[in-house]
Amino acid sequence: MKTSETLEFDHLVIGSGLAGLRSALSLAAAGRSVAVITKRAIDECNTRCAQGGIACVTAIGDTFDEHVQDTLTAGAGLCNVKAVRAIVEAGPAAVKELIEIGTKFTTRGELGYTDAQSEYDLGREGGHHKRRILHAGDITGAEIERALVEACRACSNIHIFENHTAIDLIISGRGGLPGKNRCCGAYVLSDQEKTVKTFLSVSVTLACGGIGKVYLYTSNPDVACGSGVAMGYRAGAKVANMEFVQFHPTILYHPTERSFLISEALRGEGAVLKCRNNRGELVEFMHKYHPMKSLAPRDVVARAIDNEMKRSGEECVFLDITHLSEKQLKLRFPNIYQRCFDAGIDMAKEPIPVVPAAHFLCGGIQTDVQGYTGIPGLYAVGECACTGLHGANRLASNSLLEAAVLGEASSRAICENYAALAAERIRPADAPVWTSGNATDSDERVVCSHNWDEIRRFMWDYVGIYRTNKRLERAKARIKLLRKEIEKYYWDFLITQDLIELRNIALVAELIIDSSLKRKESRGLHYNADYPCRDQELDGVDTILQRDME
Repeated sequence: MKTSETLEFDHLVIGSGLAGLRSALSLAAAGRSVAVITKRAIDECNTRCAQGGIACVTAIGDTFDEHVQDTLTAGAGLCNVKAVRAIVEAGPAAVKELIEIGTKFTTRGELGYTDAQSEYDLGREGGHHKRRILHAGDITGAEIERALVEACRACSNIHIFENHTAIDLIISGRGGLPGKNRCCGAYVLSDQEKTVKTFLSVSVTLACGGIGKVYLYTSNPDVACGSGVAMGYRAGAKVANMEFVQFHPTILYHPTERSFLISEALRGEGAVLKCRNNRGELVEFMHKYHPMKSLAPRDVVARAIDNEMKRSGEECVFLDITHLSEKQLKLRFPNIYQRCFDAGIDMAKEPIPVVPAAHFLCGGIQTDVQGYTGIPGLYAVGECACTGLHGANRLASNSLLEAAVLGEASSRAICENYAALAAERIRPADAPVWTSGNATDSDERVVCSHNWDEIRRFMWDYVGIYRTNKRLERAKARIKLLRKEIEKYYWDFLITQDLIELRNIALVAELIIDSSLKRKESRGLHYNADYPCRDQELDGVDTILQRDME
């Protein structure tokens, strides 16, 4: 593996979703040179997949207090109350900035409404007691990403490196680097050039998105391999609440569209979950699990669907929105309507078959509400960070809100600390050169694919929606062996993107397992049948893991 040039920037952003690009734009506006590293095309990220929208208090009659309360209720006693309020109250300004950048949210006029209740059409989703979801049809994330990408490409201070995969962070005081415990860049694989580049910077933001590909079934794109959490943990940052993996309740059940998400906004517009009874009839079932029925929080809905599928032996349940006309559905959910229609399902006439799938990580690298990780120069934003907003279960559409708010807030913090960090800037002559040692090119790539497949399958079976001590212990035994095998393979053979991703998902899988074993209760997204009740003494108590750096 060749080592190519060393590149210097004021700031390095790893990841190209809403949080990362929002941070990059703010830092560039402050006069900083910014490099954005992204594994594939710049718009291949979790943000682009978001359908529902961004939760924000904008409507007459809605209040910050109500949004805060809905968030705390969904978070099941584990939210950081101060963080929740800070992020919720910063929402309107963050949304205004997205609109100024060029994001076009759906207005009521576009849908034919003539009242003055609100300029924008506001949706309602599970766990919300008010309509407060701004959306762009049913492709909100794609619209936000479009506007951000255009703005970043137009900014001369932002340098975009597509098809570049971050390997590890560069921390001072290690590997012969002067100083102590400070993040000053990253080693990055150029997939096309087959070289490892050294990116040096005054500060670094991890904005690498989620961990969905750790599981067999997920709504996430292929890039969601937990790289942010893995790199942060290896660098010595604390990770928190990794046991809380949200499974989206409604992914289209179809042989060729397995990862297509059916937005929670359908339930906000009256869609009802149904299952088959012993007479083959489709009947409602959510009233047995929660007073809000099909609008219950996601953790409740996902477990209910899982339980009904296991009870009946059926491979899916159904989401019925046939009370809306074809015209209404095409206006409100044009993308979902077309994707379902192309799969042979007319949602105006028949219920949509759905199953749960891994969707969102509520834990991650522990940060404050400015994205600071505790390691000087290192910030984390978006899904790879744990600010305390989501607690044990994310309230629908709070993720885009958090990403927008933290992208801006972290950039302000970075600018405030810039002078102190820049005074200790690492120069190219002092940076350790990446070396491949005695590694050789592998002719056994099947090892990567086999281990990848095994991890994803046992994580789905043993560390999924329904957990037990026995399942978790079985998963722990397997991941210990596999991680040893993967680390040996990593050091023996030249790195590839597949190997980097495998190494990351193996570490993240073990962090999820270890966190799940540590939590001796059931709360929010973490359900362990051996501890079926919530322990009130654990309210507000995070599960913290940190690598021993001695």
